[in-house]
This record gives sequence, C-alpha cells and structure tokens, in this order.
Amino acid sequence: MADWTGREAPSLGDIEALAEAARARLPEPFAGAAAEVAVQVAELAPDDILDEMGIEDPFELTGLYDGIPLTEKSAFDSPGQPDIIWLFRAAILDEWIARGDVALDHLVAHVYVHELAHHLGWSDDDIAAIDRWWE
Repeated sequence: MADWTGREAPSLGDIEALAEAARARLPEPFAGAAAEVAVQVAELAPDDILDEMGIEDPFELTGLYDGIPLTEKSAFDSPGQPDIIWLFRAAILDEWIARGDVALDHLVAHVYVHELAHHLGWSDDDIAAIDRWWE
C-alpha cells in the first residue's frame, strides 16, 4: 500500500503551474496567441457566472474563457479588461478523481487548451470535432 503521509491535494498554484507548463509546450501560432491571455485559478466558478451560464452544479464547470475571441477583436476596440482563462481547481480535481484514467497534468492541459480554443474563436462544436475527450 502507498504511503500517503504528508501528501496534500494540488493547490491553486499547482494547477496554475500545470497550465503554464501546457502553455509552454504549445507550438506556433498557438503559443503567440496564448501568451496574450492571463491564467487564473479559483476554487470554483462564482455563482454569478454559473447563473449566467445556467449551470446549477459548480463541479460541472472546469474552465472558462473570459474575453473577446481573436476572430471578433478589432483595432478600433477600446482597451478593456485582459482576456483570462479561468481554471476551477475543485471541479478539475473532481473530474480527475471521477475519471481515474488520466494524469492530472493531461486533464489540466486539456481544460486549458479547450479554453484557449475559445480565445482563438472556436466554438464548442469546432473543438468537439477534433477533440473527443469525453469518449
């Protein structure tokens, strides 16, 4: 039996480090686009976001892109808040445990890249056409 003494669940900072490692592995032209987007990690999505998205269970939302996709940006836009990829630690860990068949770094990278795809202007249907993660 494994010795779990002194081990702790991955922290917000650990999840952020895994996302940053995934960003560092991106090829061009995605790496350039990814460099412009901040990464933030929170325990769970806030209630106002969940309400806006019609999600009742906060554990259903592992990540969120908050910004204007590159396909919709204009040089005439006034500067606003920076684009952010949000990762929700507790929801990611819950999915990781429930799946039991994927390494945590791979799951975090998947969520991060999925949200980055929204920054690039891809819809959920576009992403699903090339990434059948749930299968």
